[in-house]
Amino acid sequence: MSAHVRLDRLLGRHVLAANNRSIGRIEEFRAERRGAGWVVMAYVIGRVGLWERLGLGVRLLFGTHTAAGYVARWDQVDVSNPSSPRLLCAVEDLEKP
Repeated sequence: MSAHVRLDRLLGRHVLAANNRSIGRIEEFRAERRGAGWVVMAYVIGRVGLWERLGLGVRLLFGTHTAAGYVARWDQVDVSNPSSPRLLCAVEDLEKP
């Protein structure tokens, strides 16, 4: 089964943990090309995702301090309702970049 979700509907949305608290916004996607399409492999959540999206230029301007955030595998976030993505795991299970 494949699910199709418009990424522009997810970008900037708060990701909710099991306790209904936001852990940050989806700021970036990591994807791989598969055949004629692309498959999201991970969601980058929080300021670290924003830094990743804006790239090297911002780091050169503002330094290389660590930004807060998480990287969630595709199977750790429920995006069936794009306006309210939810974690499917504990926050502690997410990768810290």
